[in-house]
Amino acid sequence: MTERVRLSDGLRIDLATGETVVADATQPAGDINVLSHAHGDHLYREAPSKLVCSETTAALARTRRDEADYGELNRTTHPAVDLVNAGHVAGSRAALIEDEAAGRTYLYTGDVSTRDRCYLSGFEPPDADVLITETTYGSPEFVLPPQNALEREIVDWLDDTTDRPVLLFGYSLGRAQKLQRLVARSGRSRLFVSDAIARINEPIEVAFDVAFGAERSSPDVDLEAGDALVLPSQTNNLAFVDRIVEATGATKAGFSGWAVESSFKYRGDYDVTFPLSDHCDFTELEAVVEAVDPEVVYTHHGSAETFATHCTAELGTPSFGRT
Repeated sequence: MTERVRLSDGLRIDLATGETVVADATQPAGDINVLSHAHGDHLYREAPSKLVCSETTAALARTRRDEADYGELNRTTHPAVDLVNAGHVAGSRAALIEDEAAGRTYLYTGDVSTRDRCYLSGFEPPDADVLITETTYGSPEFVLPPQNALEREIVDWLDDTTDRPVLLFGYSLGRAQKLQRLVARSGRSRLFVSDAIARINEPIEVAFDVAFGAERSSPDVDLEAGDALVLPSQTNNLAFVDRIVEATGATKAGFSGWAVESSFKYRGDYDVTFPLSDHCDFTELEAVVEAVDPEVVYTHHGSAETFATHCTAELGTPSFGRT
C-alpha cells in the first residue's frame, strides 16, 4: 500500500477521506492542523484558524508567539487525532491519527523522550501501523547515561563548585526548567534566570503545580560565589556573558545530548558540559520502534537516513529517512 506521508512545511499525511493532516508547520494549511510542542522550530509563523494541541502547549505558544504578530491561537480537538504524552518538554504530545476509511493508524511522535525527568513522565509508545519519528540522535554513538546517574553527577558538580558563580546554558523551554530543579537540589545560594526563561516558567508552574523559585536576573544583580544563573543556549557566546565571566570568574556549563561528542564543549566555548537531553537516544529510539511494531517507519531530522537504514537492516522494519 502506498503511504501518503510527506515532509515539506511540517509533516503532511493525506487521509483516505481526502483530508490532510499537517503537523508542526510554519504556515499550517491542512484540514487538520497539529502542534506537537512549543519549541521555535515547530511553532507556526502564522496561526491557523484552529490548532490541535495540548492546553500547556497552547499557553506556551501564546507566550512565545504574540497574537498581534502571529495571529490568534484557537485550540481545538479532532476525532481522528488522539494526543499522547511525548515526554519531550512541558505540553509535548505525539499524535495518533486514525484513518478509518483506509483502516490505517499513523503515529507522529514529534520530538520525543521515553525517560522520566523531573516533573515529566516519559513517552509510552502506542501501537500503530505507520510510525513517523524524529531521529535527532539516531546514530549509534549517541547513547546517553542513565538519567538518575546523570542528575546526581550534575548536582554533585553544582555542590563542588560553590566557590564561584555558575552560568548554566540550556534551551529556554525544556532544559532550562530542569536545570532550575537540579539547582534546587544542590547547595547553591541563589538561583537566577533570564527574562525569556522566566516568562516560560510561568505557564509550566501553573500546569504542573511546581515552583522553580528563581529570581529574574538584571544588569544590577551582582553574581556571587554560590549563585547559579540559567541562560538560553543561544546566548553562550554573547558579549554580556563574557563580561559576567570576567567580573566574577563564573564557570560556563553547557547541557545538551550533543555533549556526548567532545567537540560540543569547544564549539560552545564551555568550561564543562553534560549530556542532559530532552530527546530519545539511539537505543531508546530502537525501543520505540520495537514497541510500536509498525509496518513501516518514516524518520526525519538528525540522523534520519542512518536510523532508517538501521531499522530496515537490523529491526526488519521497512523504513524511509529524510533529513
